[in-house]
Amino acid sequence: MRKLLLPLAIILLLLSSCSKDEEKRTLHLYNWTYYMPESIVTAFEEEYGCDVVIDYFSSNEEMFAKLQAGGGKGYDIIFPSADYTSIMIKLDMLSLIDHEKIPNLRYIPSIVKDKATYDPEMEYSVPYFMGAAGIAVNKTLAPENYERSWMIFSDERMKGRMTLLDDMREVLGDALKTLGYSNNTSNEEELEEAARIVREEWKPNIVKFDAESFAKSFARGEFAVVHCYPENIVSELSEEQMANVDFFLPETGGSMYIDNMVILKDSEEKDLAHAFINFVHEPKNYAVFLDEFSFPPTTNTEAEKFMTTTPLFTSEDLENYEVLIDVDEDLEKYNRLWEPIRYTN
Repeated sequence: MRKLLLPLAIILLLLSSCSKDEEKRTLHLYNWTYYMPESIVTAFEEEYGCDVVIDYFSSNEEMFAKLQAGGGKGYDIIFPSADYTSIMIKLDMLSLIDHEKIPNLRYIPSIVKDKATYDPEMEYSVPYFMGAAGIAVNKTLAPENYERSWMIFSDERMKGRMTLLDDMREVLGDALKTLGYSNNTSNEEELEEAARIVREEWKPNIVKFDAESFAKSFARGEFAVVHCYPENIVSELSEEQMANVDFFLPETGGSMYIDNMVILKDSEEKDLAHAFINFVHEPKNYAVFLDEFSFPPTTNTEAEKFMTTTPLFTSEDLENYEVLIDVDEDLEKYNRLWEPIRYTN
């Protein structure tokens, strides 16, 4: 009987080995909501014979808190904005980028690298998109002569029909730029002045600070004005609805972002992660991303020739916009002013 058990054990071991070898590899992404076309993911899965699993976050703070609490174990690629990319580099959370595995880096223009002062040589991060949050107005609900600036939130005629993003740096940053200051300032008087505008002129007219459901609510006609990321609006509204929307980036400037693709240091699929980043920046694939959300080709200029849509804004509209960077210990100054705005009636 013992003689029969040995061959059986060997057979089971071989079967187990074959099953393991044939098991699909899985790439785990942690990305912003509405920020990755399904067609790109599907095409990558088919080309590389793998599965891609995506979890979503609605703010950098939410993403970072999860990682810090240990909830990010198992992720391969994260999509943080510039300031949090800088923080993650400083905390040694990221793997080095192997440029030889991502030849499509050549399509990223120098202006993006110049703005990415936290990682100009792309040692730890690859820019995914450079853009800005703006303002969407439902023209059928707003008065005709509304102001096309951040001060639209001071317009009492639309009181109770507007929302601001639930994002401290975005909101305070836009108020700072309205005043002609840097949105990365450490000057307490400038910060106090910006906080006063938000607290006394903007907040009384908004329904809430919202970074999650504003697009769905805007699509349902619940709000006349929303502070928003364009991809959220485009994803929720039909073409017919978009015809009645005025999306704009105020000329005074505001908070510009560079969202990045970074590979976590403890990623188990670093090679597949590099392949995915390169796949995204293949011009034809990147054009799909741009068309999906009506983005301009700010981050991959070669993709422009493959685009089929007209962007909601242009690269020139970003002229007065400033990238949010890590303000280090000065972040406490922002927190101190933001908390009574955000958490008191």
